[in-house]
Amino acid sequence: MITGFVSAVLLLHGFVHLPVWLAPTGGGEPFDPRRSWALAAAGVPGRRVTGAAAIGLAAVTCMLYVIAGASAAVQSGGAPAAALFAACAGLLLKTLWFNPWLSLGVLLDVGVVVAVLSGWPASLY
Repeated sequence: MITGFVSAVLLLHGFVHLPVWLAPTGGGEPFDPRRSWALAAAGVPGRRVTGAAAIGLAAVTCMLYVIAGASAAVQSGGAPAAALFAACAGLLLKTLWFNPWLSLGVLLDVGVVVAVLSGWPASLY
């Protein structure tokens, strides 16, 4: 039962990345996925470049979480490593494009890192 729960959480967290980062921006949104404070400070020009980078990194994060969730579902030995890579990619994404609205995602990514490093749940190992 816990394996199914972990698999579902990994899959759902992965799939939520694409709608968040592909959402159109028109004005009154609290979060603009095309604007990165870190890339702007580094001198990366324009919303087009930072938007493309955000979408690319979000797609990679989504793919890694789907791989982690699917491998957890079939109880593959690679599930913890895939989950760790996915969480690190997610943390990089949310750090470069940080906004307080992304805090829940940061907590989920940190939770995945802590779970993998502590060996929880044991049924996945």
